[in-house]
Amino acid sequence: MVLVVLLASSWPPPALAGGKGDHERARAALQAGEVLPLRTLLERVERSHPGQVLEVELERDDGRWIYELKLLQAGGRLLKLKLDARTAEPLQSKTPDAAKDSRKDERTRRADDRR
Repeated sequence: MVLVVLLASSWPPPALAGGKGDHERARAALQAGEVLPLRTLLERVERSHPGQVLEVELERDDGRWIYELKLLQAGGRLLKLKLDARTAEPLQSKTPDAAKDSRKDERTRRADDRR
């Protein structure tokens, strides 16, 4: 199950969007204390990872609720975060540009080794 929210700006966050069943499952998870309210999550993320929120997804993965966020940070850098939906604890963080840069660096090292 995936709920997707596209945000025009980072504040205030709109309600979760998705299919009617998805919305009801997310609401039930919130009421049961299985997930943090989106507003609370975004306040915490803003303190540690400032930027404009572009997209938020709420997924259930192996029995665990996970928020996936895409942020546009200073200098146009895109940051993808996976957070535990109950605690806001970061599970994964990546920048697509960093992965590209590391692949480029590896190609450069290999080319240098061949010389």
